[in-house]
Amino acid sequence: MSRIGAANHQKKARIVATTFAVVQIADKLDLPLVGVPTTQNKIPARYAHAARVGNPMNPSVEKIASLKPTVVYSVTTLQDQFGRAFKERHITPHFLDLTSVTKLKQTVTAMGKQYQRKAQAKHAVDQIDQAEQHVKLVAKRHATKPRVLVLMGLPGASYMIATNQSYVGDLVAIAGGHNVFSSKTQEFVSPNDEAIKKAQPQVILRLAHALPNIVIPQFNSEFKSDPMWKTLPAVKNHRVYDLEEPNFDATANMRAAKALQIVSNWLYPQEGSQTN
Repeated sequence: MSRIGAANHQKKARIVATTFAVVQIADKLDLPLVGVPTTQNKIPARYAHAARVGNPMNPSVEKIASLKPTVVYSVTTLQDQFGRAFKERHITPHFLDLTSVTKLKQTVTAMGKQYQRKAQAKHAVDQIDQAEQHVKLVAKRHATKPRVLVLMGLPGASYMIATNQSYVGDLVAIAGGHNVFSSKTQEFVSPNDEAIKKAQPQVILRLAHALPNIVIPQFNSEFKSDPMWKTLPAVKNHRVYDLEEPNFDATANMRAAKALQIVSNWLYPQEGSQTN
């Protein structure tokens, strides 16, 4: 495509991002957005005038339709949320797979190609590659992998266990940890006290995915009230860490390089990483 053709293509693109992770990708690729999610996260200044289209889990179909988008982006983990209302408006969201660091890099590269932003995409992917190489070198210096339990807190005093198939589970694997719950297909599984106790995790990562001001106190209350937690090496050795936005989320995002460094430092603190 010629430069003039590419410029015209950009003018015509009316992109709606329904999750913050997609907003971050668009920002890194210098892409225009006409719609962004309603979120507590800080939306980049360039999108200050973009319309707010509602919660990522339940965006407003009416609002999105009124923007006359050429493409609407969400993520595969929210695919089930987009039902009949969207079909009735003849809007078919495009679901980006951000379930792992590799999938994130593939998505950024593909979008860079699609929107003539190859240089920006390469720069973003290179940053993640460098972080991966660094944490793998750290892990290589250790004969045994720490056993890690990953929890995802949900508002309403409940939580799920994140397996190796989840994004945070993928961060743990890359950084050289052994996720004590694995699955061939499921990102999240229901908690099981007996299985947790048997696994004896040495590190516990708690993801406050939504409403951290509610979820973290819930976690603290759960860890105090259920005596099972006190029997675990992670709790005894004060190796319980809360994962909060913007560095962490349920899906991969453009903070992946930073997130890898933080997880690596939690798994191998004696390495004296610069990350707090």
